[in-house]
Amino acid sequence: MYVEDLAVSGLAAAPGCQVRARRGMVRVRRPAEYKAVKHGRTFAKVARAFPSSQVCSVCGFRDGPKPLHVREWTRDECATVHDRDHNAARNVLFEGRRIVVTGRVETLKGLWSAGKTGTHARTAR
Repeated sequence: MYVEDLAVSGLAAAPGCQVRARRGMVRVRRPAEYKAVKHGRTFAKVARAFPSSQVCSVCGFRDGPKPLHVREWTRDECATVHDRDHNAARNVLFEGRRIVVTGRVETLKGLWSAGKTGTHARTAR
């Protein structure tokens, strides 16, 4: 499983939304990380500096930053129409795989859930 460590402050418009969005992302990421480790799956975080929505997932060309209201864009040279989120997800997948291959992924010893076999993840109430 690969996740992007997003800068939530750039995504939310209202100041109160930033805190709620950050907490929400942590509530999703921690159980996913715990379950990936528990079931012997690889878990890797892609750095927030990685330009996932700026790179064409087909040809790899970096098109540059786009405002958040741009939800779809076309890469003229390879004639690909991209949905912003789908393109970013594909790029996170590719980058996550690259991280694993190069050995930069966290090991079981370094994870907060290491050694806690047989325990259950806390649920949000």
